[in-house]
Amino acid sequence: MRLALIGVGQAGGKVTDAFLEYADRTDSDVVVDALAVNTAKADLLGLQRVPVGNRLLIGTDRVKGHGVGADNELGAEIAQADSEEVLDAVADIPTHEVDAFMLVAGLGGGTGSGVAPYLAKELGRRYEEPVYGLGLLPAKDEGGIYMLNAARSFMTFVREVDNLVVYDNETMSGAGDSLASGFARANEQLARRFGVLLAAGETDGRVVPEQVVDASEIINTLACGGVSSFGYAASPVERKRGFFGGKKAADASDATPRILSTVRQATLGRLSLPCEITSAERALVVVAGPPELLSRQGVEKARNWLEEATGTMEVRGGDFPVPDADEVAAAVVLSGVSDVPRVKELQGIAIETQQSMRELSDSSETKLADLLSVTDGDLEPLF
Repeated sequence: MRLALIGVGQAGGKVTDAFLEYADRTDSDVVVDALAVNTAKADLLGLQRVPVGNRLLIGTDRVKGHGVGADNELGAEIAQADSEEVLDAVADIPTHEVDAFMLVAGLGGGTGSGVAPYLAKELGRRYEEPVYGLGLLPAKDEGGIYMLNAARSFMTFVREVDNLVVYDNETMSGAGDSLASGFARANEQLARRFGVLLAAGETDGRVVPEQVVDASEIINTLACGGVSSFGYAASPVERKRGFFGGKKAADASDATPRILSTVRQATLGRLSLPCEITSAERALVVVAGPPELLSRQGVEKARNWLEEATGTMEVRGGDFPVPDADEVAAAVVLSGVSDVPRVKELQGIAIETQQSMRELSDSSETKLADLLSVTDGDLEPLF
């Protein structure tokens, strides 16, 4: 599957950078072209992989390149005013080579959460290709304003895209990570997870999948709309060295149970968005690894298990042979999930934050009035 990737805001730009790094490292062509859109000049300058000519600074007449300061209403206003600049850049992408658009954005800040939903709406109006979102939820310790932004952006974004894949930083962040290293690790995880899925249909002619997962399989899985969660797991492969220093073929005696175990881990382990898997409308599984370990029986058993575990009959699956790979990896997409406690929790915190902000604003006005009141006579302002 080949994407036109648009990273919006600081987090969206960095994830887009990670996607491009992964594609270069694995010699994959899953990204046809990539843009980065931001209201902060410094964030664009910090990117490493997005071409300089594809970095778009918007809203300069309003915020002078300094960002919107976590104000996603201002971000949405800028998107409406400056969207033509972004859409002109999209028009230069060879869309005849593109299977889908993907907008990547952190939903807690101001630019990503405010701009991405509006761009999704305009892309959906102008192009036939599906428009997907990849939304990053903030962790709880990032603060109430970011949770409020995320809740408001989430409910808008999901209505404007053909499917919204969600990555929850609260669940996926590692204990002991610094802020920078935690985000970097999360971005690398995202790129690796999606790389296995998107590149599954690629072949160099040396090995051909038993069951091909191409763009149409992914599009059909996501066609139910709504929200999707993504699971990933990998099992290292032990190889012995040959007499002349080369790697021997991996032991295929446990191929089927290894595939089934890895798929179970991907589904029941740390999903990108924790959810009740039986609420999924559709599902997709891709198993990647050395060809000798991708048994047809193993992939079919894994697909059947996923069908039983989710309770949906619409489960697609296939394999992605990668010669000389050092692991067997499984990527699982749960599409159209509806039982998502994390979203309800996010909404509850957002409502409390919104109410607190209103009360604080009312209190501030009253306190200022008291401060400026004069009890011993009249005092007039200058104008």
